[in-house]
Amino acid sequence: MSSKLAFTKMHGLGNDFVVIDAVRQHIELTEAQVRYLADRHFGVGCDQLLIVEAAQTPGVDFRYRIFNADGGEVEQCGNGARCFARFVFDQGLTDKREIRVETKKGIITPRLEADGNVTVDMGVPVLNPADVPFVSESDAYVQPLDVAGNTIAITAVSMGNPHAVQVVADVDTAPVAEQGPLIEHHPRFPARVNAGFLQVVDDHHVRLRVFERGAGETLACGTGACAAVVAGILRELVVSPVTVETRGGELTIAWNGVGTPVMMTGPAVSVFSADITLP
Repeated sequence: MSSKLAFTKMHGLGNDFVVIDAVRQHIELTEAQVRYLADRHFGVGCDQLLIVEAAQTPGVDFRYRIFNADGGEVEQCGNGARCFARFVFDQGLTDKREIRVETKKGIITPRLEADGNVTVDMGVPVLNPADVPFVSESDAYVQPLDVAGNTIAITAVSMGNPHAVQVVADVDTAPVAEQGPLIEHHPRFPARVNAGFLQVVDDHHVRLRVFERGAGETLACGTGACAAVVAGILRELVVSPVTVETRGGELTIAWNGVGTPVMMTGPAVSVFSADITLP
């Protein structure tokens, strides 16, 4: 049985999303339907599918669910959070410019700025290995990881979803396609992991590529940018605030150190809205 679904295509620095209003329409998507929507040849095409739901917690405005292109649900998405805030305001679901949003990993607070950008309080980064989760007997901020017989140095950070950040000399020549899948599925990351490749340009400027869990390399990754700056500050390579240059554009990330939240600022753009009939 087929069903018609209203959606909006959005992107944050080229990290693209299909956004669905589940407040004003009833939806129950299967993993196969998520994969169909995400397919760039047969569906709409996106890195992630975002679902806007009514809040289930007092004092919260909305619930936010994220599905990767492979159909699996994940905990958090930074670029998606900015698009979420833009979507609910533009669609008239709220008149607030700052909202509280429930995710699988806690509450985030996106805010629409006067210049059109969106700032998101992404919460306090999780550095304890067991909570990332990352299998390790050490709580050091820099740890060795064996990848296909080569040892790389990574920093494990959770921004609501797990990241393994390594520093490289040049992101353009970094082995993202080769190492990305191996790091994503590394047995020391039992929930899989996003693999970040960080190049330091100067104290306040980095370049970044991210191989995302369940999506492959994307043009930008908001939580990846947050994790990369946290890793860079912990390793005393950069100083807040930091401009993170991705292949899709730039984000500004600010972090005041362990125990404080990460603030992310960047654009969120609506591309088009339409209906699609799902198989």
